Amino acid sequence: MADNQQNKEAAATEESPLLTVFRKEAHETMLNRINLASAFKLSPQELRAEIENFVFDFAQERRAQITKREQIGIARELVDDMIGLGPLEMLLEDDTISDIVVNGPFQIYIERKGLMQLAPIKFRDDAHLLQIAQRIAHRVGRRVDTSSPLCDARLPDGSRVNIVAPPIALDGASISIRKFSKKAIDLNGLASHGSLTEDMVKVLQIASTCGLNIIVSGGTGSGKTTLLNALSQLIDPRERIVTCEDAAELKLQQPHVVRLESRPPNIEGKGEITIRDLVKNALRMRPDRIVIGEVRGSECIDMLQAMNTGHDGSMSTIHANKAREAFIRLENMVAMSGFDLPSEIVRAQIAGAVDLIVQTERLHDGSRKVTEIVEVLGINERGDIDYQHLFKFVPLGETPDHKVFGRFDAGTDSPLFLEKAIIYGLDKELLSVMKHAMEQNGGSDNDAGY
Repeated sequence: MADNQQNKEAAATEESPLLTVFRKEAHETMLNRINLASAFKLSPQELRAEIENFVFDFAQERRAQITKREQIGIARELVDDMIGLGPLEMLLEDDTISDIVVNGPFQIYIERKGLMQLAPIKFRDDAHLLQIAQRIAHRVGRRVDTSSPLCDARLPDGSRVNIVAPPIALDGASISIRKFSKKAIDLNGLASHGSLTEDMVKVLQIASTCGLNIIVSGGTGSGKTTLLNALSQLIDPRERIVTCEDAAELKLQQPHVVRLESRPPNIEGKGEITIRDLVKNALRMRPDRIVIGEVRGSECIDMLQAMNTGHDGSMSTIHANKAREAFIRLENMVAMSGFDLPSEIVRAQIAGAVDLIVQTERLHDGSRKVTEIVEVLGINERGDIDYQHLFKFVPLGETPDHKVFGRFDAGTDSPLFLEKAIIYGLDKELLSVMKHAMEQNGGSDNDAGY
């Protein structure tokens, strides 16, 4: 499927000068002849049929030597320009693409299987690119112009979008799109791709059932949101969940979910709703669990307080390259909240709130793995947060085709949350899983990743 799509994209750029001229003339003529007000009242299917008829008639009128397939392709491009996202539509429909990065009108990169490559498509000019960027922002009630050149948005399919426009973007508008799989990926699916082991899946399932508070940590593009979505599928459907996000991208399957989304200030600088505002309000909504798309600032203190006051099983993501760095990041973000608290108090708050850190990493071969599952033990005699590794990925080398392989080592056969597992009748299962994982240490290799 990927090869067919690449062939189609390549063919789209290998066209004759005649076809290029016809495309431009058809676009200009259509804008002069078509009644846009009436056109936008049609359904997408009806509009596509109307535009195809126009292109066929225009080709006959000009006696253009182009094939019917080329005419259909031009009609599609015209429709995409009118009601879609222009040349990006073809890339958005390709399920093998995970990221789309636009650097000005003539340079578009895509990521497939963790590797970046130049896409064989382009916008007509700077104005065309800015028009599409503004359309994306307008659909979610936001704007992009010289006075407001930065925008975070989302597409109807849930894909996350960041837009940077001139004068900040010097070479034309920049659009970054993070696509998400249309199919819900669960932990077993991630395990089948080698991102973690079956034992790790079972431990995370038990941890979720026992209501452990989990932070998913990782760098940009490491799979944090994918993993958070997979973990959220373990939540009991009878529980009330409130999600707080900058751009809604979580896809919870439970029936009792309230989704909250932040809002930037308007043109007068008023009306801003921050993640911290959402978290504070979520506490008043009688949630069983609070799921925060990403904690990155002053809302951290409110999240920790929520986790410390009965909202067990809450989850969030955080940017950090290692599990140990995630604790430092949390401590720094508490300081950003404006509370002048001694470091020992902050660490005690973190240790009392967070049960597990699940670290994700994107390896240099493009694969993504859960490289650490860390359990918080409390505060040690030095006043630092004490923790232990339940699992850790140990890289062993590369295959001839440059794929990273390694093993997942278990760090203990008796997790601290065994006490909670007893309450839920899962203690024997937890001990069995960890015993099996310890027996596998040094004996299992893995060379895949999601």
